[in-house]
Amino acid sequence: MSLVKFKRRPFGNLITQDFFDMDDFFDNRRWVRDMIPDQFWNGKRSEPALNIKETDDTFEIELAAPGFAKKDFEVTIEDGCLNISAEKSVSDEEKEDNYTRKEFSYNAFQRSLQLPESVKQEAIKAKYNDGILSFNLAKKEEAKKLPPKKVQIS
Repeated sequence: MSLVKFKRRPFGNLITQDFFDMDDFFDNRRWVRDMIPDQFWNGKRSEPALNIKETDDTFEIELAAPGFAKKDFEVTIEDGCLNISAEKSVSDEEKEDNYTRKEFSYNAFQRSLQLPESVKQEAIKAKYNDGILSFNLAKKEEAKKLPPKKVQIS
């Protein structure tokens, strides 16, 4: 025998039933799952993918941001946070005798990462190449992993 949570729906199976079932309201919206393709919308905000790798001496961060130029980025460190933002806009206008065509696009994002206390904030290095913004965060000497030390038994 198992217990199943009873879901009370005040108006039965009307189209508005999800508005009264707060457990499923945000997770199982049919219009989110079926109308927008998965590769475009995975229930996440539109921010670039991020990889973080820890080695003995550093943290390495890679942020996928294709289509941006180096000048589009602003990277700051404030209150122990690494703040990364980028903004880009493009416009194109074509005028002819009987028509005008104007197109524009705008793309922006912002990400903030809480830095561990073991990072030397003054030694953070960044590089942008082929659509990947890379960071190298050196660890403080006291935070580096020491090799095992063999203890002699007397």
